Amino acid sequence: MGIEIRPADVYADVRAVIGPKRPESNVCFCLSYRIGSAENTRLREPERSERVRGLCAEDPPPGVLAYLDGEPVGWAAVHPRAGTSFARNRKIPHIDDLDVWSLWCFRVRPGHRGAGVVHALATGAVEFARANGAPAIEGYPVDNTGESVHQTMAYVGTRSVFERAGFSWAADTDSVLAGFRRVVMRLDLRGAP
Repeated sequence: MGIEIRPADVYADVRAVIGPKRPESNVCFCLSYRIGSAENTRLREPERSERVRGLCAEDPPPGVLAYLDGEPVGWAAVHPRAGTSFARNRKIPHIDDLDVWSLWCFRVRPGHRGAGVVHALATGAVEFARANGAPAIEGYPVDNTGESVHQTMAYVGTRSVFERAGFSWAADTDSVLAGFRRVVMRLDLRGAP
C-alpha cells in the first residue's frame, strides 16, 4: 500500500507524529506559527495538547497527515495565511493581497524518512488547500542549493521539495534558518485541475 494523505482531524494521530513523547515535555506541537507569540510562550502541557486537540476539531483542521499501512507517519502544517503568524511576519514578504494558504512545517517519524513522505505531504497539502477553496498556496523553505540541512531545521522544507510539488520561486525573504536564506515558493490554484 502507498502513502495516503488525509486531513489532520484525528488528534491522536497528530499527537503520534508531532506531539510530546513524554506527558511532561513541552514541544512545539506546530503551534509556533499558528498561534500568537504570547500564547505560544505561555502554553505548557497539558494545555498545549488541548489547544492542538481544539485545532484538530476546527474546519479546516490544522494540516494533513501521511499514513502508511494505516499508521500515521508524517505531518504537514497547512492553513490560510491569515490564521498564522505569516500574516504579520516582517521577514517574509506578501506577494499580493490574495488570501493565500501557507505550508510551513513537515515532520516525518523516524524509520520512515527517505521514503518519499515529505513529497507526498507537499502534494497532499496542495490538494487539501485546493479542496478548501485556496486561490494559491505558499511555502517558505530554505534555499539550500543541494547542501545538507540539519534535521532539526529541515522542518520548513527545501526549495527542491516545493519545486517538485509544482511551486515556483516568488520572492526572496529576510529570513535565514540554519545558515540558509528562506524563499517564498508559490503555486497558483485558480483554474488549476
